[in-house]
Amino acid sequence: MAASISGSRTCYPSVALSRGSSCRTIRSSFAPCSLASKPATLRIGRKWSELQGARDWDGLLSPLDGALRGELVRYGEFVRAAYVSFDFDGRAPSYGSCRFPSRSLLRRAGLPETGYRVTRLLHAASTSAPGWLSQCSSSYIGYVAVCDDEDEIERLGRRDVVIAYRGTATCSEWVDNFQSTLTRLPAGAPRSSDADEKDEPMVESGFWRLFTAPGEAHSSLQDQVRGEVQRIVHEYGGNKGMPPLSITVTGHSLGAALAVLSAYEITIAVAHQCGEDDAPMVTAVSFGGPRVGNAAFRRRLEESGGKVLRIVNSNDIVTKVPGFPVDDCSGESAKRKPKVPRWLVSKMGWAYSDVGRELRLCSQDSAPNVVASHDLDLYLKLVAACTD
Repeated sequence: MAASISGSRTCYPSVALSRGSSCRTIRSSFAPCSLASKPATLRIGRKWSELQGARDWDGLLSPLDGALRGELVRYGEFVRAAYVSFDFDGRAPSYGSCRFPSRSLLRRAGLPETGYRVTRLLHAASTSAPGWLSQCSSSYIGYVAVCDDEDEIERLGRRDVVIAYRGTATCSEWVDNFQSTLTRLPAGAPRSSDADEKDEPMVESGFWRLFTAPGEAHSSLQDQVRGEVQRIVHEYGGNKGMPPLSITVTGHSLGAALAVLSAYEITIAVAHQCGEDDAPMVTAVSFGGPRVGNAAFRRRLEESGGKVLRIVNSNDIVTKVPGFPVDDCSGESAKRKPKVPRWLVSKMGWAYSDVGRELRLCSQDSAPNVVASHDLDLYLKLVAACTD
């Protein structure tokens, strides 16, 4: 069993940003040239597994470790590329598709020297919204990229696979976002008739629907991720003389929720493929992510070996929904939880749990703007502004 990730949090000191730099909407802030468009040069080497959460980021979050800070910004830039490559033009026939060919996606999205190669575009289908509300029920939502540059592999200390997801962009995805009741996961042992509901892994029904629903022209996002990861692991994993393999799933907002579900799926699928001892390390890096599942889901993800680091802006309301956090914790963590009767939120299907370790950041703003506080651009600036 992997070491438990307790869901504890680190609250970082407030970072002063000018009001003009923070008050921007998601669409307007994803410029091709960004604060982290230059390739990172800090050599990670043998420290890579620690940065990926092997010790649950103990001692790395307060103060924020410099190498980890650079890695978080770098992964945030991969998420930015998923936004930049999405076709937002609702009047165009190509609305909802990827604007760039996979071979040039990273370069055209403003990341010309990553050392990674996009191997697959990912699509998600929504079945919640009626046709009159949304013209796009299935859309491009992210990509898979493999590090194949020898210099970058040497710098990272392993071959890294990135799965990057954008946040909500279509009306049908918004409808899925608001399907906030919990639904049972189909995987795992059958539930006994006298089992307590809190012991059964459950996730937000809208996120799960978006993750598992097949589209007209593609399989479900779940199957796409599973198939591509299994192919990559078969090609690169477990071979003598090959560098270690890691899988990093990252996303913003809705994409952060899908990153957590993907990490759960990958840890189970890869463990079956490779065996627990030979399976690559799987880490989810979440920017401004909502809650995804209940405490039993969190425990199952921990036991499978998946690691989750949630980057949270304290002013971002999206990180405080859906439902109510009901954990099996005690002490200071329990004191911070709202005093809502467990039986009530459980009956309503809103008994959620915050998964993984939390890096909490604060921007100084007397009257926080709801949209700006959730902006990926602001998140990356807050992370970059942290000093060790």
